[in-house]
Amino acid sequence: MDDNEFMAVAIEEARLGLVEGGIPIGAVLVADGAVLGRGHNRRVQMGSAIRHGETDALEHAGRHPASVYSRATMYTTLSPCDMCTGAILLYGIPRVVMGENATFRGGEDYLRSRGVEVINLDSSECKELMRDFIATRPELWNEDIGE
Repeated sequence: MDDNEFMAVAIEEARLGLVEGGIPIGAVLVADGAVLGRGHNRRVQMGSAIRHGETDALEHAGRHPASVYSRATMYTTLSPCDMCTGAILLYGIPRVVMGENATFRGGEDYLRSRGVEVINLDSSECKELMRDFIATRPELWNEDIGE
């Protein structure tokens, strides 16, 4: 699979989160061409303060040695927030592929400054998901980003 195919999996997760009544952000952790974990923002569904798409994917991936994370890519439908940026750095994930950063720009510059390769697919599908959500649920979006 290539970056677009793995991003399609992350988009599936984002859509699942929306159907569940949550925020449509999905993520997939991949190493050596295999999905280790996939997830979506579950803050609403779980009453969680920290269950963003990336942290949910990490949770579903389970424990792995550092050597696995050092070959992994985190696919996320949206530019990673500061918390998710920290998790990516903590586990030494060297590559992040995001769907878009037009609706929210997170810690991607910091990731780059720490040597992480960051790719923006500039996906119209990801932008549409977030723009529609932010327009219909601005209060929930603002809560998610700490505003």
